[in-house]
Amino acid sequence: MNSIHKEFSIANIRSKQPWFVFCSAGEYSVKVSSVPFISHFYSFEAQASVDVINAIPDGCIDILFDCDSSKPTAIVCGTTLEAQSVDFINQHRYFGVRMSPASIPSFLDISASELVNQRPNFNETTHKISDLFEKIVSETSFTNQVNIFSDFLIKFGIRNHSSLTQQVIAHIFHSKGNVQIQNLESLTGYTSRTIQRQFINDTGITPKAFCRIVRCQFALYNINLNTEIKQSDIAYNLGFNDQSHFSREFKSLLNTTPNSYINHLKNNTYLEKIRFH
Repeated sequence: MNSIHKEFSIANIRSKQPWFVFCSAGEYSVKVSSVPFISHFYSFEAQASVDVINAIPDGCIDILFDCDSSKPTAIVCGTTLEAQSVDFINQHRYFGVRMSPASIPSFLDISASELVNQRPNFNETTHKISDLFEKIVSETSFTNQVNIFSDFLIKFGIRNHSSLTQQVIAHIFHSKGNVQIQNLESLTGYTSRTIQRQFINDTGITPKAFCRIVRCQFALYNINLNTEIKQSDIAYNLGFNDQSHFSREFKSLLNTTPNSYINHLKNNTYLEKIRFH
């Protein structure tokens, strides 16, 4: 894949976890899903040389399989509201499924709110699973793992959000997270109290928290594809009052400053590691 096509594909993966790429020992395999409620699949072998690995806010649920042959495991990674450390095991191969933002698989026996900032065991929070876990962890082919999980998830689908929440989510993405609650009241015709109650019931988080996550992710898109971009331009494009406001928000959610993150990108082969299937 040439660099233009690769950058276009990366930009269209709405939710990113850059530290997962940083910690991969070799290539970081990605398969963009044709299923609307799945963002993408990914797989990599972890290396021990990365000091800190963070899972950052992305508004998504990940189902992450550790495919170690001696002791395989799987967890459901609920969306986080701030950077949280992740302990990948050196030389273990991981297979992950990243749902689209705010999408929750219907086979999970846990509420949206209970998933926020949590990482429960996959087998303890699911029903109608049959032998999915065994099929995934025993399969060595990334493509076959993608097909196995896709077939399973298509069968059961995701939880239906209210039309109100769907409308709010679409507007937040269209506005790149730069949304005020008053805008949502005018848009939907509902009070802020109703919007917030329904949004939390459907997604587990508030509209404000979701806006922060979306703005953070859009900032990452810009930086990941152009480390020379001016922070003032990012701040302006995403509706921040000024560059310092953007920097504070970035550090609050990612636990690092924009400058530190850019330096980390420059010192790592981020784009070179990603391979699309």
